[in-house]
Amino acid sequence: MKKKHNKHIYNLVTFICFIIIADIFLNGCITKEIETDQKKLTCEILDESLKLGTQFLINNQKPEGNFNYEYDWENKLMNRADNEVRQAGVLWGVALIYNDNPNDTLFNVLKKGFNFFKNYSTESEDGRKWVTYPDDDIGKTGTMALLSLAIIDFLRSAENIDVEYQEELENDLDKYLNFLISIRLENFLFHETYYLKNGTGYGTPSPYFDGESLLALTKAAKYMDKDELKPIILETANATYHYIVEPELFYKNDSPITKGFFQWGCMSYFELATSGWEKTENYSDVLIDLADWMIDVHHTLERTRNTGYAYEGIIHAYKIALEKGDEKHAEKFASVINEGLYKLTSWQVAGPVPNAYLQNHSTTDKLAIDGIMNHKEEPPLRIDVTQHQMHAVILARKYVYDC
Repeated sequence: MKKKHNKHIYNLVTFICFIIIADIFLNGCITKEIETDQKKLTCEILDESLKLGTQFLINNQKPEGNFNYEYDWENKLMNRADNEVRQAGVLWGVALIYNDNPNDTLFNVLKKGFNFFKNYSTESEDGRKWVTYPDDDIGKTGTMALLSLAIIDFLRSAENIDVEYQEELENDLDKYLNFLISIRLENFLFHETYYLKNGTGYGTPSPYFDGESLLALTKAAKYMDKDELKPIILETANATYHYIVEPELFYKNDSPITKGFFQWGCMSYFELATSGWEKTENYSDVLIDLADWMIDVHHTLERTRNTGYAYEGIIHAYKIALEKGDEKHAEKFASVINEGLYKLTSWQVAGPVPNAYLQNHSTTDKLAIDGIMNHKEEPPLRIDVTQHQMHAVILARKYVYDC
């Protein structure tokens, strides 16, 4: 009888333990599900982030037209260093925001920026024009590509622009593009640098600048009716694939070359794949392969510094996957976009979903509010970090969340 009684107690205790364990497990799953839901991007979050990031860029433009390069808002230290490529990139970023939402404030920011670069440009008799950035000994090809992109994306959507100013910008664009073409190498990539005095290109190619130059030329042909550029574009697109993309994808190398080319290549190949031009259909497959590389080889979700650039590429791949009916890749990319871009949005000072560090380190500094950190717990705000992330936000609103 005693043994039977003990058996009943044993069974009862076992049952109670099972209930407790099940409850913990289920509550854990529910909690995890709630946390996942709470970390889901929405149009409201993206809209607010873009509005704030735009204001940060506006607040950090200098009277001359360029931008504060980096600001440590905790220590109130302005970094006096500069980077001409990133300066031109920020101007392009503002042009993309203007393209998304034209308004007079951004029009004036862009006009000041264009005038800044125009004041530091040299023109030759053969119809070329190049930037001679102040205090730099050599010119950077990326500066020319990004400045060209800024003009292209501004003119595509410019409102309230007088004919004279439009013609002035179109004339500058033609000369900047002529310069880019003049510094191509025999393998159809581009010199990384050029001499300020005569605009002669020199140096080996740069994966960053090759991608930026390809994107500038492609957008010029596609949106500015410069059909004469198509043969050059197709040569360069094929060269970038052959020299930069194919070897690294084949060996699955986490190469800095592929990383440098990644978002520029993705954006370029997207423009080509959707152009309707002959011999461009295969670039949609390359774009998806590149996004797989960024996720599976470069492991973008595991990176501890800002990876806004990754989503400039992955979002374009997501759009292509949808158009191809590739549900597997579309779902994969959408999941990565939500997780990664949400995390980066939490690094926005006074943003819509601030992380723990920002919740404990508030500021009213006008030069800091709304900027994007390069690390989840580091206060320096570099201007190009915010620019890249705002572009990713624009793309996410347009192609992923249908805002």
